[in-house]
Amino acid sequence: MTKKMKKRLHQIIISIVLLLIAVIAKRLIKDLNTNLELALFLVAYFSIGHNVLKQAGKNIVNGQVFDENFLMTIATMGAFFVGEYPEAVFVMLFYQVGEFFQSYAVNKSRKSIADLMDIRPDYANVMRNRSILVVDPEEVSIGEVIVIKPGEKVPLDGRIIKGNSIIDTMALTGESVPREVLCGEDVISGCINITGVIEVEVKRAFGESTVSKILELVENASSKKAEAENFITKFAKYYTPAVVISAAVLAIIPPLVLGGGWYHWLYRALTFLVISCPCALVISIPLSFFGGLGGAGRHGILIKGSNYLEALAKTEIIVMDKTGTLTKGTFIVKEIVPSKNSEVTKEELLEIIAYAESYSTHPISKSLLMAYNKEIVKDKIGEVKEIAGLGVLAVINGKNIVVGNKKLMKQNNIIVESPKEVGTVVYVTMEQTYLGYIVIGDEIKEDAQKAIKELKEAGIKKIIMLTGDRKEIAKSVANELDIQEVYSELLPVDKVDRMESILAHKTDSGKLIFVGDGINDAPVLARADIGIAMGALGSDAAIEAADIVIMTDEPSKIPLAIKISKKTLLIVKQNIILALGVKALVLILATIGYASMWAAVFADVGVAFLAILNAMRAMNIKNKA
Repeated sequence: MTKKMKKRLHQIIISIVLLLIAVIAKRLIKDLNTNLELALFLVAYFSIGHNVLKQAGKNIVNGQVFDENFLMTIATMGAFFVGEYPEAVFVMLFYQVGEFFQSYAVNKSRKSIADLMDIRPDYANVMRNRSILVVDPEEVSIGEVIVIKPGEKVPLDGRIIKGNSIIDTMALTGESVPREVLCGEDVISGCINITGVIEVEVKRAFGESTVSKILELVENASSKKAEAENFITKFAKYYTPAVVISAAVLAIIPPLVLGGGWYHWLYRALTFLVISCPCALVISIPLSFFGGLGGAGRHGILIKGSNYLEALAKTEIIVMDKTGTLTKGTFIVKEIVPSKNSEVTKEELLEIIAYAESYSTHPISKSLLMAYNKEIVKDKIGEVKEIAGLGVLAVINGKNIVVGNKKLMKQNNIIVESPKEVGTVVYVTMEQTYLGYIVIGDEIKEDAQKAIKELKEAGIKKIIMLTGDRKEIAKSVANELDIQEVYSELLPVDKVDRMESILAHKTDSGKLIFVGDGINDAPVLARADIGIAMGALGSDAAIEAADIVIMTDEPSKIPLAIKISKKTLLIVKQNIILALGVKALVLILATIGYASMWAAVFADVGVAFLAILNAMRAMNIKNKA
């Protein structure tokens, strides 16, 4: 509980005691002096309402007359004027109780965002002149070495040069399972070191670090308001003065026309004012969106503003990149197929190709060495020549080896068989004799199928896959994931052109989402209605280009983001209907004299309290099991 909330709670308790004293005195002392009775209730009133009266006065001086402080001041002072002392104090008391619960709800909602803000590092242990100095992370330069002890936050992005550990990435990704990091691997700021002491060479200054980018994103999220929020702000601007004028008309015109009854019409007008207070709408709508943003953040989904959260619910078409979005973007050996005419085994074929590719830094070469997973004896390797875009010529154990694609085989007059499997094919020959081939493929992410299924269940009309990969590979991935529309062999400029064509065929109200890895897809991310960057942990390009950043490599976070959006908008609509519906009903009853100030208190504070409780549900939207 904040200091301000504690102060308000003490104020409420003291006022309740003073109010009880006034009520008991009025009941027990039959001949209680009128002035003494007024004084007792005024003490209770000013005790509970002095800050509201003060704020109303300040606003009037500044020219901001029509707000809820003004409405409460006029209504309660008017109640004193007509002799309804207890009701005046009770109305102000219940208003303050409502404000207390509102503050509690806002603080709880802010905490879900603040949990993300907790990634900010307080200090860095930097090694200088053979000693460790504790400095501000902003004072550490690129290339310096920092020491991170167990329990400390990783203050800057860098590479581990000494030690191994386990780090907790939950604040960034929403994932509860820590992961192991080894010497030579990268670590990013905002994570928590759990077990071992590690020394890290800094690769980015604090201003360019992952944690700095994310903090900037979170801090600016509330500035981009949804249409519903902007509507409520404009609505309240005109609604409040209209209410005050209507109350004045209600207090003056009927008595003049009917010839009397000033007390009753003034009481109705005051009740009208209390009912009309728009705090249920003004507070609960932004709180709902704030809760939705915080709830998404807890799942590792960073949304740059309420406008994007609102737009997600209107998604009609989702266009997805293949590599790095639906697939892992890393090559694995899928098939090893020795030639029927050779006596070589699968293990021997893999060994030959691993030795030939051992000096190459190409991703395919790395995947082959990973599949072989044995020590390479360098003495066996003679001359090695890498031919860009084709493959490798090598001498292994004194024999000439050719490893590469079909073009390289054709150049060397080698006849090869056509593989049945889909993927990148690497052929192998020894001394001009064809030995077989290995198929390399990009692995589909574990939850990609689940993501596509849930997107269809969420009512997405069309899911499209774009890729620069070969047609047969793209088709294979699309079939496995049940994606009907796929465009392959696209250059970056072709993706933008294709996006323009797709945008031209969607409805005006529907939104188009593009999902990419955020590194090579910046032009397409920017062109879509909503750009989502996948697996953006540590990627500056993703955080800058996208409207929504998913910090993990899980496509299933996309339907979850849409679910959070729809649930948040449902809560917003419920609050608007609840607030306006109850207020309209009680306003009519107050106008015709069937609603007292107690009903007014429920229509204002009670409805606001219910709307706030409903808004808080936006923070607790969970993923499907």
